[in-house]
Amino acid sequence: MPERLFEIALFGAGRIGRIHAGNIAAQSGLRLRYVVDVNAAAANELAARFGATAVGLEHALEDPAVAAVVIAASTTMHAELIARVARAGKAIFCEKPVATDLDGARACAVAVAEAGVPCMIGFQRRFDPTFAALKRRLDAGEIGVPEVVVLTSRDPAPPPLEYLKQSGGVFKDMLIHDFDVCRWLLADEIVEIFATGACLSANATQASDLDTAVVTLRSRGGRLCTINTSRHAAYGYDQRIEVLGATGMLQAGNHRPTEVVASLAGAVSSDVPEPFFLERYRRAYAIEMAHFAEVLAGNGRPVPGLVDGIKALELAELATSSWRERRALTCSI
Repeated sequence: MPERLFEIALFGAGRIGRIHAGNIAAQSGLRLRYVVDVNAAAANELAARFGATAVGLEHALEDPAVAAVVIAASTTMHAELIARVARAGKAIFCEKPVATDLDGARACAVAVAEAGVPCMIGFQRRFDPTFAALKRRLDAGEIGVPEVVVLTSRDPAPPPLEYLKQSGGVFKDMLIHDFDVCRWLLADEIVEIFATGACLSANATQASDLDTAVVTLRSRGGRLCTINTSRHAAYGYDQRIEVLGATGMLQAGNHRPTEVVASLAGAVSSDVPEPFFLERYRRAYAIEMAHFAEVLAGNGRPVPGLVDGIKALELAELATSSWRERRALTCSI
């Protein structure tokens, strides 16, 4: 029996939209049918590259041949698009965050529940082969009960000032991935959070944002997590996990362009980490889209789902408040 082909509409032809377009086109069982973007030139160029058609939003939503929509549009549009796609009765894949605020995210949850459509949120780090291997070994009990998780998450350079002004702040824009990873690894809900940070670059100061932060979280079971982040690690994109358990420790380090190590009289050296997230998580994005294809085929539920997106956003908002109020805050569970 021939494999069913699911037609996909992609909303957003920017940097992450281009990554998703390539993975949709490469994924067995999926076909990129439409590209939607307010930038007509970008939409046409991307559509032409993968044999799709650039159309308007309404055209894509009204076409019964479209089984699902991949939302890679600007953050400020996520909540509205999730609700509209849900009302159109189509499955949803949406980049993080679900919305710019919790009220918007919860409204999305209502729309998705009423429509009864699957909704997956793009926390691609769960699909990174190295991180996923650590998670499997953790779940298998290799180091006993996890006690402390340490997440290092550093970007190589600050984004442009205009991006920072509309990003929602470092906790929503950047650390939201780490909040999701924390919940994923501990498999326990967070009950307390404390965040502190600093503005150490001109861009962050002008945007009234942070570029350096440390967050401490405590789970319901008493397990601890610390997240340290920076928007300007001069040596590259730094993404590491350390989990200390009752009987040992698991670590997952950076990816490098090559694993060649030069050992010379004066120094031992290796490549710096991958330059940024598009390179570091190239495989993760592809595996993530393969999971979405399985969801469409009825072979599993979307994980991470909408609840995961809302929980991560709640932690991001609490971290922002904790930093501003300079005190630890309690989380709802």
